[in-house]
Amino acid sequence: MLQLCYSPGTASMIPHLLLREMGLPFELRLFDTEQQAHRSAEYLRLNPNGQIPTLIDDDLVIYETAAICLHLADQHPAAGMAPALGSVERAHFYKWLMWLNNTLQTTLIVYFYPDRWADDEAAIAQVQQHAEAKVGKLLDLLDAELARHGGEWLQGDRYSVLDAYTFVLCRWTRRFARPARDLPHLGPYLRRILARPATQQMLAGEGLPEPWI
Repeated sequence: MLQLCYSPGTASMIPHLLLREMGLPFELRLFDTEQQAHRSAEYLRLNPNGQIPTLIDDDLVIYETAAICLHLADQHPAAGMAPALGSVERAHFYKWLMWLNNTLQTTLIVYFYPDRWADDEAAIAQVQQHAEAKVGKLLDLLDAELARHGGEWLQGDRYSVLDAYTFVLCRWTRRFARPARDLPHLGPYLRRILARPATQQMLAGEGLPEPWI
């Protein structure tokens, strides 16, 4: 059985939500980052980076969120969580997946951990301020993409890995001065994802309190 090493509220929410959407049997293995469990010898044997999440698929151990999502989508194509290989839609899917992982998520990490890039309090505050402003511009790009094609989901009319990814990253902005839910197209989009049974199951399974977006 698939095992997902997770910690509530972290990037592990993304494959957790995907597993719920796909209806696959899986087991959650808690490594609470608040308790530094991701730094334990047990976890580092699985993921030497000490980062959440990690997926165990029989003898295969995979880390990096985007890689986990691609593996699940490719191993279970009937679930329809990614466009067909070789298609134009698949190329755009790769583009958005890498953008979410490398651009939006990376900038959010700078916001939440500004002390990794500066030492004194004033500089740390400035780094965080710039990161929040940059995230705002990136959310505008997402909002514009939803407005452009007018579909229910990020890639049009079919829910995919991209929507699970976007939901979790946008959730991380819920306490920003201008959260994703306040944008005209992102707000309704996030509420559509929130209303899905798999999303509610994921949130309940991680014991996450409101606000959810």
